[in-house]
Amino acid sequence: MKRAFLVALLLMSLTVTACSPKAKTTDVNGEAKQSEASETAKENNTASSTNIKITKHPSAADFGRGSVNTLPSPNPAYEGDKTLDLRGYDLSALDLKDKAKDLEYAEFDSKTIWPKGLPDKFDPKKQMELGKSPGLKVRELHKNGITGKGVGLAIIDQALLVDHVEYKDNLKMYEEIHCFANEAQMHGPAVASIAAGKNVGVAPGADLYYIAETHGEYKNNDFEYDFTWVAKSIDRILEVNNTLPKDKKIRVISISVGWDKSQKGYDEVNAAVDRAKKAGVFVVSSSLINTDGYMFNGLGRDPLSDPEATSSYQPGLFWKDKYYEYGDKFYSIMGEKVGVNIDEALLIPMDSRTTASPTDPKDYVFYREGGWSWSIPYVAGLYALACEVNPEVTPEIFWSTALKTGDTIKVQNDGKEYEMKKVVNPLKLMKELK
Repeated sequence: MKRAFLVALLLMSLTVTACSPKAKTTDVNGEAKQSEASETAKENNTASSTNIKITKHPSAADFGRGSVNTLPSPNPAYEGDKTLDLRGYDLSALDLKDKAKDLEYAEFDSKTIWPKGLPDKFDPKKQMELGKSPGLKVRELHKNGITGKGVGLAIIDQALLVDHVEYKDNLKMYEEIHCFANEAQMHGPAVASIAAGKNVGVAPGADLYYIAETHGEYKNNDFEYDFTWVAKSIDRILEVNNTLPKDKKIRVISISVGWDKSQKGYDEVNAAVDRAKKAGVFVVSSSLINTDGYMFNGLGRDPLSDPEATSSYQPGLFWKDKYYEYGDKFYSIMGEKVGVNIDEALLIPMDSRTTASPTDPKDYVFYREGGWSWSIPYVAGLYALACEVNPEVTPEIFWSTALKTGDTIKVQNDGKEYEMKKVVNPLKLMKELK
């Protein structure tokens, strides 16, 4: 479905996601799908007007799935991906009582129909509800009135289901720049709801500005990256920001994608990020280590564990699968490769999240395995909260304070105990920033 983080990236930033061919989207086989650009499609994409509105309503996604007589197999589209995509399937005819192992990495949505008998340790309803929480007691901040109210948060990602209940009330703008999908994709609703969703978001009170964008195009049956479109999207957000009142400014942009020197548009997108910095806008992306020098990594969680307890978190599934053999260097291995001390890497929730689904304005989907794509809007949401409690906050102050107030947790591997440092503590972070 996603794995929009493809960490072929130990030495560089991630290079997939919003409307890209490698981002897992919504086709029935769980394989990557990209809406083909019609030759008649014009660059309606480069809106120059400062009108702030929703310019398009992409249709809901339809997986075209139905009843099955056997449990689908995990999709091997990505090496090491254990997730079992059950979104939209009618499984009512199956006997799954003895399938606990098969369902350990199940991902499902509101349209998944379950049989009466399920394994004792598999509870999709409970997993779905637990996954709605941002975790780490973020909801306590909401109860205390810290929701990101009045703070502008922008996202550049895939085509969005703009009427989803999670964010429709705070969605101020939806535009498309070089994006050819006519139906909502899985990635957009997910990141929008993680950042600013009413029930699942980190900053449910933030004003949401959204641009759907495709960072490249197909040529000769191959996708060629072109990050000039991301640059144009950033500039469009800055243009809109110039029209907003001082107390309603966009303070952060979430972009779940990264770029490297080998790709077209590398200089252009870096220049756009620099313009955003000068305008007081924090751009959070998979290239954050290169643009700002900030390192982060993702955390996993057992689907039925308490998302509020720091002790429930562990290495994210992707990192665990790939790098856990390094033991106490599990996280530092990343930092060493890019020249960052591990104590400066902020650890952010990533796995076992419930997000808005692209299939219906009231549908939700549970993703057992996340990725940096899910951590990035989480960071953006936290920054929106920080801007509310302290309008004078800067990325430097935010990041250094997050590291200072972060928690250390211990994890077990092969009978050995290791420490994971700097797990973000939203309560301490906001208290310190006030």
